[in-house]
Amino acid sequence: MSNPVIYFPAWQRPHWQSSDEEIVLQFYVFGNFQPTRVPSAVYGSDGLPEEVQLSSHHHHVLRDWEGYPLKGPLGELFKNDSPEAYEEAMAAPQVLVVHGRFKDQGDTGYLRDTLGVLAGLLDIGGVAILDPQILTLFDAAEWRDRYLVKDGAPLRNHVLILRDEDEAGRYWVHTRGLRKFGRPDISLRNVPESETDRAGALCQRLIELEALGARFVDGQALDVDGIFGGLTAELGGGFDDPQFNNTYVEFYWPGMDK
Repeated sequence: MSNPVIYFPAWQRPHWQSSDEEIVLQFYVFGNFQPTRVPSAVYGSDGLPEEVQLSSHHHHVLRDWEGYPLKGPLGELFKNDSPEAYEEAMAAPQVLVVHGRFKDQGDTGYLRDTLGVLAGLLDIGGVAILDPQILTLFDAAEWRDRYLVKDGAPLRNHVLILRDEDEAGRYWVHTRGLRKFGRPDISLRNVPESETDRAGALCQRLIELEALGARFVDGQALDVDGIFGGLTAELGGGFDDPQFNNTYVEFYWPGMDK
């Protein structure tokens, strides 16, 4: 038998330094699931790590839960962004909730094994996966296209980059989802419109560095080509922060007072 294609490698984290940050995984899988073993091994997964819990719910019961993710403003967001996935999720009779917390660690085997199980669940009746950390609801085909990539999807695919208007006509480029790697999300404030592409590229580079274990300390200087004196890291946030649901590392683009 040939070896399976490895879709979810356990990336080593060459920049890793131990921290007190926690890794958090959270997914909702909607479907009508067959009572069979989840075929995760074909995706290179050893099954769910011991730190991850999977609970099964009748969808009609879960709808009354205060934290039900497909109602209210969040539900409207998913309905508008992914109408077909939303309809499939709403029609599904079952919901599996996958949740795990880990100590910061030097490789991503926990993510490989968890994503392999999610892929296997799509093979036995799953129709949609919600990743609330990146505010994205996928139908089965979209999730497979994004993550079932030979040798592993780009690290960028696991994190959301957003661009919002900031004060005085400048922009705020920021991320969601770096809790999956036990790292603060990135926040670039006061970015001129003409610099948003460069800020986005910088954000992507910082995602890769943090996912591979890099850490910032408060007041740390960051050299950036074309910015005299570079940028300075400011740490903040926490899991109850309404904008990130995570800690964050923030940088202010030069040329405007805070």
